[in-house]
Amino acid sequence: MTVGDFLLRRLQEAGVGHLFGVPGDFNLELLQQNEDGGYLTWVGTCSELNASYAADGYARLNGMGALTVTNAVGALSAINGIAGSYAEHVPVILIAGSIPLRSIERGLGMHHTTGDGTWDRFLGAFGQVTAAQARLTPSNAATEIDRLILTAWREKLPVYMELPSDIAYLDIEVPAAPLMLAEPPSDPERLKSCAAAIAGHLSQAKSPAILVDQDVDRYGAATEVMGLAEKLQLPVAVTAPAKAVIDETFPYYAGVYNGKASAPQTREAIEGSDCLLSIGYRPIDGTSGDFTASLPADTIRARGHSVDIGEDNYQAVTLKDVLRGVIDAVPQVTSRATGHFAAAMPAGTHADGSAKLTQAAYWETIQGYLRPGDVLLTDNGTSYAIFGFRLPPKCTVVASVIWGSIGYSVGALLGTLTAAPERRHLLFIGDGSFQETAQELSTMLRHDCKPVIFLINNGGYTIERGYMGKTADYNDIATWAYAELPKVFRPDTTARSFVVKTVADLGKALSAPNDSLVFIESVMDPYDAPAPVIHSSNNGAELDYGPRGPQHRGNAQLRPAI
Repeated sequence: MTVGDFLLRRLQEAGVGHLFGVPGDFNLELLQQNEDGGYLTWVGTCSELNASYAADGYARLNGMGALTVTNAVGALSAINGIAGSYAEHVPVILIAGSIPLRSIERGLGMHHTTGDGTWDRFLGAFGQVTAAQARLTPSNAATEIDRLILTAWREKLPVYMELPSDIAYLDIEVPAAPLMLAEPPSDPERLKSCAAAIAGHLSQAKSPAILVDQDVDRYGAATEVMGLAEKLQLPVAVTAPAKAVIDETFPYYAGVYNGKASAPQTREAIEGSDCLLSIGYRPIDGTSGDFTASLPADTIRARGHSVDIGEDNYQAVTLKDVLRGVIDAVPQVTSRATGHFAAAMPAGTHADGSAKLTQAAYWETIQGYLRPGDVLLTDNGTSYAIFGFRLPPKCTVVASVIWGSIGYSVGALLGTLTAAPERRHLLFIGDGSFQETAQELSTMLRHDCKPVIFLINNGGYTIERGYMGKTADYNDIATWAYAELPKVFRPDTTARSFVVKTVADLGKALSAPNDSLVFIESVMDPYDAPAPVIHSSNNGAELDYGPRGPQHRGNAQLRPAI
């Protein structure tokens, strides 16, 4: 096969059905091969950054995503999103169409370079934010394509490959067999010993518990975690990045653990455990209650391919194998008291419909709008209120909690809509985040996507006002007619747009049928924000700026209502 056809075939065999990106002269030959061969459905985006966000969102629901850009200018535009995939453990394959191999070998100057005769700068740049990198050549393509795709899938991390524009049509010998995505088998002795050790600790404990981070989702181990919790009747808490990974109607679901910001019963279940099994836990300020998390000293720490139990480290074991081994080894428990974690969803207080819309009334109303199977995307800001929701079964939450790149969710929404068009997709975003990547709304309209977009129009970066600059102009943004954008981007659209200013307005908008895109612009006070978000911003300012920082000036920050 030709190099390009083999690459596209391998992506298809890896379960990738769509290719995001932006055309450029160095990747056009691959795009033409894709069109000629009918391998993947092309989804052109408005920018390379948005393509990287879309591939990330797609991979979270599909298992793996891919995008293609052109050399340097395209690749560096996408690197922010790829770095986010690295931070959030998302397998994405970035294919950069690059300068011809003959130009590299002959030292010929080319556009989309730094013009100084260097060729490896971008391999080096992506070496910082990907699990593997390679420049393809006719002699290495068959091996390197497989290596990079398998690395992305096994490590749940992005990879970067450069495809020189003059080799895509060259024929090479390739394997006839399809690419098999399979974990390397666990070492039998290490697996047996590891599972037995965990089972022993859990069985002897009086108050065992499990803490889940996002790798449980990435490695597809949620069923095993819930099976273990059910057999031992022990509580399972999640971090914010793992929101909805565990069914929140599961009887042993214990809520979101975030250090001192956790619900009291959640914090007690985790910090008071005499045998805590943590899976993939990575504490940062936003997942540890600003470093107030206090896991027990003897916490068992499991990862995708290794486990720490006290002084013992177990390598060459896979997460699902370990959990299945533990389930088989532990006895059934029928009488453990684990507390009352599975509370019903809040009923709400039925705010005055004619009253001006507030954040509190807004989120209370949204809670009642959710239904099983929804895909919820949230951007940084007041939309983090959804982490306080009790979600219906089979929901998925997509957010950039660790990387925290504003505007991520708009591009990611295109990706999730592409990966799972049969599900309902809800985007929660503020006006500041939306202005970063708003143009990708046009791509959704072009492809007749039908998300429900909830945009809060409050005149700027509200979460930043909680840090610093409550009334400063650097936290203000241009005023857009947000609800009119669907018709601007596609004049013949059937999208339904609403501008809501009261609870009654919001209720009317929520009753609209979702047979086309629904855009709901909610106008709110710029100084109104959910109390947990304000607390988080205030605490963040103390961490960021220290005791002599400008946040201590009078009226410098949003403050929660007393």
